[in-house]
Amino acid sequence: MTFKEQNPIYIQIAERICDEILEGRYPEGERLPSVREYAIQVEVNVNTLVRSYDWLSQNDIIFNRRGLGYFVSVGAAEHIREARRKEFFQQRLPEMLQTMQSLGISLQEVERAATVNPAL
Repeated sequence: MTFKEQNPIYIQIAERICDEILEGRYPEGERLPSVREYAIQVEVNVNTLVRSYDWLSQNDIIFNRRGLGYFVSVGAAEHIREARRKEFFQQRLPEMLQTMQSLGISLQEVERAATVNPAL
């Protein structure tokens, strides 16, 4: 996994796990890889992974069954979507609209671009 400097590594790992939950790699109610297994997979220190799992647990995305490991919480995918939608509308959209305004880009232009390139 390649890390970026703007966010702590444990948050970037937690975001990756959230992405994997949304993709269905880890369905709700299913067990996640152990802390050691996932740390090896993303090539980080086990303590960093513990921080990621703790953050996910504090945000009700995963939970720990003592002696069995960490599991994806029921409703985790919807919780992740809601949190990301909130972040989009509160942070990213205002920035995007400001950029559009300063560049003179209309909503119609964005719609046309999205029609031509649905991946946008």
